Amino acid sequence: MRVLFYSLLMLFPVLSLCQPQVQVVTELSPPNQTRINDEVAGTSTNIVKMILETATVDASFSIYPWARAYKLASQVNNTLIYSLARTPEREKLFHWIGPVAQFKLGFVKLSERKSIKITNLEQAKKYKVAVQRHDLAFQFLSRHGFDLLITSDIKKSYHLLLANKVDLIIDDENFIQDMADHLAIDHNKLNFTYPIDELEVRGFLAANINTQNEIVESLRKAFSEVKETIEYKKLINNN
Repeated sequence: MRVLFYSLLMLFPVLSLCQPQVQVVTELSPPNQTRINDEVAGTSTNIVKMILETATVDASFSIYPWARAYKLASQVNNTLIYSLARTPEREKLFHWIGPVAQFKLGFVKLSERKSIKITNLEQAKKYKVAVQRHDLAFQFLSRHGFDLLITSDIKKSYHLLLANKVDLIIDDENFIQDMADHLAIDHNKLNFTYPIDELEVRGFLAANINTQNEIVESLRKAFSEVKETIEYKKLINNN
């Protein structure tokens, strides 16, 4: 029995070495974050994997509804999240590694809704908008007095739009085709109707504020190398 006890003690350090140093969380948002053959993939994911590989940081990847991903990254040590907009409210809540995406967000409607015409932000307030909880658009539109229906992820927002439960959702015009493919619908059913200048932002890889300092510094150093590569510049410009 004593021999077994000491054998287990010897095994614990080996097991701990097998555990990922960090967990990485994100949401489903093609083409930046998606699943291919049960693996988390996408353009932003590829950038994050380049950073982790350069930093020699082992990681596990998971896709969750955005609200859950944000909560995990806010509360759990050694957790990374992407693609997170860097706002004054969030500045001190995370360690910021570097941009892995670019967004030009605006209102999306169903093409058949010809009566919905938007030429300015104030005009859009008469419509019901679905947004994801803890999303940048949620924060911005809440401050400006919009009638919002809060969802846990962008797929639910799209489903509400397709079911005519809301008038508008928020997305990037360049991402509509990929999301339509994911939802198995004709992208012509969707129409990007008005850009929101204030929601043209970069999405960052960020770390929980209590992430180990050596991991944060390794990631920041790795990003400074990765951002100079041709592959990074190609991927970030394709976002």
